[in-house]
Amino acid sequence: EDGDFLALDLGGTNFRVLRVKVSDNGLRKVEMENQIYAIPEELMRGSGVQLFDHIAECLANFLDKLQIKDKKLPLGFTFSFPCHQTKLDESILVTWTKGFKCSSVEGRDVVSLLRRSIKKRGDFDIDIVAVVNDTVGTMMTCGYDDHNCEVGLIVGTGTNACYMEEMRHIDLVEGDEGRMCINMEWGAFGDDGVLNDIRTEFDREIDMGSLNPGKQLFEKMISGMYMGELVRLILVKMAKDGLLFGGRLTPDLLTTGHFETRFVSAIEKEKEGLQKAHEILSKLGLEPSHEDCVATLRICQIVSTRSAALCGATLAAVLRRIRDNKGGDRLRSTVGVDGSVYKKHPHFARRLHKTVRKLLPDCEIRFIRSEDGSGKGAAMVTAVAYRLAAQHQARQKILEPLKLSHEQLLEVKERMRIEMEKGLGKETHAEATVKMLPTYVCSTPDGTEKGDFLALDLGGTNFRVLLVRVRNGMRRGVEMHNKIYSIPVEIMQGTGEELFDHIVHCISDFLEYMGMKGVSLPLGFTFSFPCQQNNLDEGILLKWTKGFKATGCEGEDVVGLLKEAIHRREEFDLDVVAVVNDTVGTMMTCGYEDPYCEVGLIVGTGSNACYMEEMRNVELVEGDEGRMCVNMEWGAFGDSGCLDDIRTEFDVAVDELSLNPGKQRYEKMISGMYLGEIVRNILMDFTKKGLLFRGRISERLKTRGIFETKFLSQIESDCLALLQVRSILQHLGLESTCDDSIIVKEVCTVVARRAAQLCGAGMAAVVDKIRENRGLDFLKVTVGVDGTLYKLHPHFSTVLQETVKELSPKCEVTFLQSEDGSGKGAALITAVACRIREAGQR
Repeated sequence: EDGDFLALDLGGTNFRVLRVKVSDNGLRKVEMENQIYAIPEELMRGSGVQLFDHIAECLANFLDKLQIKDKKLPLGFTFSFPCHQTKLDESILVTWTKGFKCSSVEGRDVVSLLRRSIKKRGDFDIDIVAVVNDTVGTMMTCGYDDHNCEVGLIVGTGTNACYMEEMRHIDLVEGDEGRMCINMEWGAFGDDGVLNDIRTEFDREIDMGSLNPGKQLFEKMISGMYMGELVRLILVKMAKDGLLFGGRLTPDLLTTGHFETRFVSAIEKEKEGLQKAHEILSKLGLEPSHEDCVATLRICQIVSTRSAALCGATLAAVLRRIRDNKGGDRLRSTVGVDGSVYKKHPHFARRLHKTVRKLLPDCEIRFIRSEDGSGKGAAMVTAVAYRLAAQHQARQKILEPLKLSHEQLLEVKERMRIEMEKGLGKETHAEATVKMLPTYVCSTPDGTEKGDFLALDLGGTNFRVLLVRVRNGMRRGVEMHNKIYSIPVEIMQGTGEELFDHIVHCISDFLEYMGMKGVSLPLGFTFSFPCQQNNLDEGILLKWTKGFKATGCEGEDVVGLLKEAIHRREEFDLDVVAVVNDTVGTMMTCGYEDPYCEVGLIVGTGSNACYMEEMRNVELVEGDEGRMCVNMEWGAFGDSGCLDDIRTEFDVAVDELSLNPGKQRYEKMISGMYLGEIVRNILMDFTKKGLLFRGRISERLKTRGIFETKFLSQIESDCLALLQVRSILQHLGLESTCDDSIIVKEVCTVVARRAAQLCGAGMAAVVDKIRENRGLDFLKVTVGVDGTLYKLHPHFSTVLQETVKELSPKCEVTFLQSEDGSGKGAALITAVACRIREAGQR
């Protein structure tokens, strides 16, 4: 925090005006100038207008004195009465306490009343940023020196407490993120009768004679306004019963308010207590004996000890709640305290601490006295509000380019459509970035397929080998057995021969595992990398993606490479019938369940889509009849520069440090392999600018790839409390506050939402093209979807579907999740190909 602030501290018969200069040039310094003004008794019980006019006049006097009347400074207002707060700068007075009775204030916003009085004068202007209770001011004052301070306590003329509560528990305020300071107004504890069993006849007598009978009953048992009066009533009772002063009473002893709370503090002092008791009792017209003085001392001790114990018990309840909120067995916390009873009574503080420690033996609680009052705290709240507003603004400015408008998304859809046309056209195909590759898959399952098929599913660091049994007729269905194998990084980035030898070794292991070593089965190969297909069983690898770099593969037929590796092993033979992309496999898997499924979508490590295009539009393949599935390879959308206007500096940074700079730009904005890295880059930028993690960049945050996309899914989970978000960040070596966790969550939300919207814009282009191809006013179509991001992220699928609905209103699009992966799809394509081949042979 940094700057020049004003504070106004109103909570009793005197009030203070302060100027607080906060500087944070590495030395963290607070300078204060202040002036105390009195509030005459007639104003305390007069009209609200007169009271606030008086406050405005004192404020003008203070500004004059410091010669700063021409400056418009931010002001924090400590208003220490029960209020209902609707905003940081709006506070409705619920009820007056502490002897105030000003008319026309209860039920109204005190900030508006003060603003009106200032405006009426017209000789100065200030910006009232925050109104806080004195307990909140105390907590903030102490919190400046001790960051563990999360409770404020006042025990003076009145009493109250505040503490930091989890937002998810505050039903009166919308939102579940972070924490908010709660002003307890605990003085009213017991007004519903819950303390009746411990209230005494003296408590009841004090209440009956007060300005607000039946109200603030707890406060009347422990605060400075009533402590002396409690002692007086006990002395009167004992004198009447002949137990003190020889049964003698005096007019002074019988007068309310004549035994002040400061007398209790004086009498309880260690050495001079009995002498003070004698002096005070004598001034009340009594002639006390030594025994009378000892008894009076004992009564003072009993009354103040009860007060400290009650205060300690309620404070222990607050601290236990904080501990339970944090989910730990122990709590390390600090309580900021102010008030004349706590500060001036010789034993109150020690007794209070002892009670808290007795009730919370496992907690380490520190008490800090507020030396500068709650006015400094109000200035600190104002300083914090100013800092947070400025930081929030700075973060929003950075995140703004990632928030796409409806118009921008429509433009992305239109550009995708243009790139699709280029990819399909014979003359424009070579320069097209969205390659629109023919797959030679021209038919979806019709239900007559049957037999045993092998499938191989390669598309990432793990791959699967499957045995798929397809049944038709009455027992129509698919039975699957599979085993997952990993591909070590050294093989992913070694030679092509090593890669395909490893794959064949795994197939051999699977056949042995299934007891089918000598059987020759038709095989479908899901190969999820950009390929140029000239036949169903021929796929020329165009380029590796997803971190693969195996040499000697690009430009080669992957089916040929697989067959060569099988021959090198000389153990078994396989009939490789079809090579397909994972999107095509997904479409076929879902097409077996839903005849409307004509689109496949993957949003996982990478992203891609395919769909059934009219043969007349697939200019790379001869023939105009029927349809063929087109593998879009849409990850490369934007490689021509057509998305540069929506790419951010963070997208550019991620792209430049990737294995394939300048390639797969669309994929890098939407797929799981890159989203975590975009988030990490934004968090780095925030931290460098002092907007996160207190400006401290850890070595972990500098490490590429630590922020895995699975963390995005976990952090954005609705059921995850911020405490768990913090533990994820701690696991990553990032020490975060509650506020940091909220910011990280917001960044994850913005990045994932943009990814889902961009993916939705691409999908809208696809479904609208199918509709227009067929000359329909309305299209009903199903999209088969697979991929970890789509399946595991809590909001991605919803945002994607909403976007498609908004951008393609003439299409009814159903999204069907593929439960069995694209390997089953490869087997089904093989089954369809075998069915068609057999029919041709017949």
